[in-house]
Amino acid sequence: MSERASRALLGDSPELTEALATANLPTLLAAYVHLSQDADFLERFAPHIRPAFSVPPTDIPPALADELRARLRRLLTTGAGLASTPLPDTLAQRIMSVTVGEPVEDEFIALVYDQCGFKPWIDRSAIPGRSHPPAGFRVLVIGAGLTGMAAATKLREAGYDHIVIEKNADIGGTWYENRYPGVGVDTSSHFYSFSWEIWPDWHHYHPQGGDMQQYLLEVADKYDLRRNMRFNTKVESLVYDEGTGTWTVTVLTADGQREEIVANAVINGHGPVNRFKFPDIPGLEGFTGPVVHTAAWPTDLDITGKRVAVIGTGASSAQLVGAIAPQVAQLTVYQRTKHWVLFNPEIAHEVADGMKWALAHIPTFKQWFRFRVFWAEADGLFANVLKDPAWEGNDLAVSQGNELTRQYALGYMRQKFADRPDLIAKLTPDFPIFSKRIILDNGWFDALRRDNVQLETSGIARILPHGIEARDGTVFECDVIVCATGFNVAKMLGDLTIRGIGGRDLGEEWGEEDPRSYLGMCVPGYPNYFHTVGPNSAPNHAAGQNLISECQVNWIIEALDRTVAADAKAFEVTRDAFDAWNRKVDARMPEMIWSHPRANSYYNNSKGRVFLSWPWRLVDYFNETRAPADGTYILHR
Repeated sequence: MSERASRALLGDSPELTEALATANLPTLLAAYVHLSQDADFLERFAPHIRPAFSVPPTDIPPALADELRARLRRLLTTGAGLASTPLPDTLAQRIMSVTVGEPVEDEFIALVYDQCGFKPWIDRSAIPGRSHPPAGFRVLVIGAGLTGMAAATKLREAGYDHIVIEKNADIGGTWYENRYPGVGVDTSSHFYSFSWEIWPDWHHYHPQGGDMQQYLLEVADKYDLRRNMRFNTKVESLVYDEGTGTWTVTVLTADGQREEIVANAVINGHGPVNRFKFPDIPGLEGFTGPVVHTAAWPTDLDITGKRVAVIGTGASSAQLVGAIAPQVAQLTVYQRTKHWVLFNPEIAHEVADGMKWALAHIPTFKQWFRFRVFWAEADGLFANVLKDPAWEGNDLAVSQGNELTRQYALGYMRQKFADRPDLIAKLTPDFPIFSKRIILDNGWFDALRRDNVQLETSGIARILPHGIEARDGTVFECDVIVCATGFNVAKMLGDLTIRGIGGRDLGEEWGEEDPRSYLGMCVPGYPNYFHTVGPNSAPNHAAGQNLISECQVNWIIEALDRTVAADAKAFEVTRDAFDAWNRKVDARMPEMIWSHPRANSYYNNSKGRVFLSWPWRLVDYFNETRAPADGTYILHR
């Protein structure tokens, strides 16, 4: 028996039986055809699998499903039918297309291979003739959240000496900090993770906050990331030295001491949702009870039986309210902005034991399931945010597809509140769906129906010592105020000072709310400074921040490699490339839903400019970031 065959073999067991009976059937098909290369059998399923969100998504005949399970069992337990050669690209693409019920075009293949763990884009340590980073060349990474961890992993793989500075006591970033009841992730677990570490142990199809943090902790342990990390340390300033081509980084240590670290390059991974903000409401400081923000939830706060006020109705509020409504005595939710709500039946589903076993043990299954989740939640949703000129002037939708999605959301709301027309009136938005962040319902609507929950929409006049006075004069006496009021996203540097060539100040250039960059990463005048998750790089049409982060890390290390190979000191994007890119973004944005007259969210600044969103597909960002384009940068020597 070949080595390939022996690796695929599993013992016949009750666990295998349960996995075959309960695991996702199109993914079992993908794994079987990948292992067997039985293209003819694949085609028998093609008429029975439809695109994501179809009703029903499949109508696979039971006899055909049973035949698949029997074939896969035989292959896994005996090796019968196992192909002896690598999977051809043409068959891989056909598996993709059949199992998601629609064509997967050529432009997506490299992305799928990379993001689903089949063929990682590049392992720089294995490139023949590659120039290795010289001794003493050091990269400093700000933040040990998802992006910072990606940077640390890939910097080590590429041979770069590096240090990660993290203000918190451990890794995790957003998922270390956000611990409020009900905290969770909108993106599906099996996609919102690193492509090189696909985890089979998720408890839910959409991870709760603790699950996400546990995953990141296990990744940190497996890759020994803490070895290059300093915790409880905050970066205060970066100052560029033109003579040496280095950055002097001033940090504040846990004991209050300031220290300077010299680095050749800086990767800023502190993220846009790291600086939470309290609302500017008169009297807030005078409230006599606890006032907390969802992003800084006290571990010892007990709201059981208390009267609680929640300010805000965005994603964090919806998760929190759904979780605490059954526990509190009274709950009043203060709404300033209405939000569209979609129902995904998987949002609270636990991953069955058979599915977990398949992910952990059946060869290629976890990769194919990640592909399936990615395809449903990524660029297939892009049509929702692209304006159709024929719909110009419509206040509520920007295309036929966008209108259909709106009607789906309306239908769900009307079903949930069939006997509560008052709530339908209070909750129905007057802007196109997807022009602001979507809420996935995980108990939000059910909570609003409860007798002990009140939705207040008249606005807040002021905070009293023992309660909140609404603008209509009503007063809600409460014990605790929770601010689910989001983050200061527009001021992307926070309180960080960055001084580049000639002493120029990036904070002054960006101001309070108008950041611009090249590809969301670089600004001319700041050599070897890379700002991840920066302006106009957020995938606001779909899931995929993890993909964007990986793409940016790839591009940054390629930029560093070009610097090292040329024996140069630093990499700097040109002003021409920066200006051309921003003109391209500005020309594109009027075609996008976020520029709709009724769209007004944290994606936009106060002048209406969409500074946050990436206005193309994820596959376009992937393709743009394979390497810096020739002619777009200079190398300082």
